[in-house]
Amino acid sequence: MVDTTSLTRAVDHFADRLRAAPQSRLQRGAAAEALELARELARRAQLAEFPGREPRQMPDAGMFAAADQLTVAGHDLALVLTSEEDVEEAVRLVTEAQKRAGV
Repeated sequence: MVDTTSLTRAVDHFADRLRAAPQSRLQRGAAAEALELARELARRAQLAEFPGREPRQMPDAGMFAAADQLTVAGHDLALVLTSEEDVEEAVRLVTEAQKRAGV
């Protein structure tokens, strides 16, 4: 079994920072960045769990839901990853998105 603790920690940290961010920061792109990341993590999880099936896109539930969407997508992905390399790549995606979001 692959240790995905680093991924869930990174996702939880980013989500916590989003929840603590002022509305103005969310409006300036932090929420959009988080949603884009959540969609990518959800896409990867679906491809791993259901190979050959077209992944469905996570809907935009609004800027105040972005942290929750990120948490769900990140934890779902952590459940299906099978290699340390995949975990490292996912952590890199989270870290880079958080930097771009500025939170």
